[in-house]
Amino acid sequence: MANELKRLPTGIQTFEKIREGGFLYIDKTALIYQLVHECSYVFMSRPRRFGKSVLCSTLKSYFEGRRDLFEGLKIMDLETEWRQHPVLHLSLASAKGGTVEDFNERVGLQLSRLEDEYGLSDGSGFTPGARLERLIVQAGKKEKAVVIVDEYDAPMLTVLHDKDKLEALRTALRSLFSCLKDCDPYLHFVFITGITKFSQVSIFSELNNLTKITMMTDFSTLCGITQDELETQMMPWVKRLADRKGMTVDEALAKLKHCYDGYHFAKDLTDIYNPYSLLNALQQGELNDYWFDTGTPSSLLRMLEQFGTQVMDFDDGCQCGVHEFDAPTEKMTTPMPFFYQGGYLTIKDYDAATERYILKYPNREVRNGMIGALIPYYIESNTAHANNIVADVYEAILGDDLNQALETLRVYLASIPYAENANSEGHYQTMLYVVFSLLGRYVQMEVRTAKGRIDMTLSTATDLYVMELKIDRPASEALEQIDRKDYLLPYATGRLRLHKVGISFSTTERTITEWKIEN
Repeated sequence: MANELKRLPTGIQTFEKIREGGFLYIDKTALIYQLVHECSYVFMSRPRRFGKSVLCSTLKSYFEGRRDLFEGLKIMDLETEWRQHPVLHLSLASAKGGTVEDFNERVGLQLSRLEDEYGLSDGSGFTPGARLERLIVQAGKKEKAVVIVDEYDAPMLTVLHDKDKLEALRTALRSLFSCLKDCDPYLHFVFITGITKFSQVSIFSELNNLTKITMMTDFSTLCGITQDELETQMMPWVKRLADRKGMTVDEALAKLKHCYDGYHFAKDLTDIYNPYSLLNALQQGELNDYWFDTGTPSSLLRMLEQFGTQVMDFDDGCQCGVHEFDAPTEKMTTPMPFFYQGGYLTIKDYDAATERYILKYPNREVRNGMIGALIPYYIESNTAHANNIVADVYEAILGDDLNQALETLRVYLASIPYAENANSEGHYQTMLYVVFSLLGRYVQMEVRTAKGRIDMTLSTATDLYVMELKIDRPASEALEQIDRKDYLLPYATGRLRLHKVGISFSTTERTITEWKIEN
């Protein structure tokens, strides 16, 4: 089987390097052909680490007429001309200093290289927008030019919650892109990509012909990996993972799907795998959580706080109307579009009658990453200590000693220094949610029943605990609610021993103060 394995392009974002190095390339070229022959000015957003940069690089090679790089790919049966266009490729990924000066410097370095390439004098005395216009006109004199901008929103995401800096950078970006409309006679194709959707009026004010393909069914699989692509082009690696883990191929596929699949970028709900995580899992032979390790979601936490959003709702699904969903980032009245664009939530259903989307976690990896990211904010900065305590709690539960588990948790929570942001009942509810969620697959939060919603269920090999949490109210009220709403009824015919657990949390003492367990 070793001879069947093409090297996986983990960490490689250049199409030329992938093809010349003999790495595996998931063939998106038929979609690329369709895109460039149907559209001229294109905008697409996708979460980070979703293959946007490889797509930009592939477009660059295609428009440069690098036919040699596409041998054996689907586009070879479609393209007959292979016309060469000058390509101006910019990436704003490094422009994260948060100031206009940093933005001008980072963009200026790339413009200087392009000026050298196209025989222009140093344009450092001009604004970035003026320099880009000079380049387009110069490059497009003989054959119309192509402009590709990757990670256009990186400068603004750095200062998303600083209005003054955000406005300054928005003005700088608007100035950079304002030349595109006037340069239309010299342009063949424009492609702009990023994570979020800032207002077209504020950034691309002149581009009224910009085609937004972010949620178009035809291009929903342009980035990421589909189930069919996994089971055909990547099957040798799946088999290797199965062998290493002592699983069948079907079991390996199921595990990969549970961990890394579940993204949907259009109403047709075609499943998409996170390519970064999938490639790393197959390369390393481990089903770890990879995606959250590549970035700290500080903006996510600020969004939760700004909009008063409860992360517990994500398990059950959040509704989002079409108009809310399409709102620009800086004008959102709900954080849900941001969570979707960032990859923290994805479309799980769409109701055409009400024009509403249902957003949930895409998969296990994202949910685990979200919970882990919340530990420093809701519990303590020492995440290793928190995880060790959770391990102690888990060990006590496995030993059928829930009393010891809750006592361990009580002592631990009481020892955590007071946090300035711990000023609401919702904070403490989220704290308990995070702690119990760290127990993983043995815990389910916010479980819906016919008469209500159970705060939490915890299961072992022999027992199931139905738990109700009360803030500044006695544990007996929690038990009464379990009885009144028949929370045990859905589990009555199962094989597990059932237990009712009422837990009381005090916001004054900032810990669990009482619990009652009834069999």
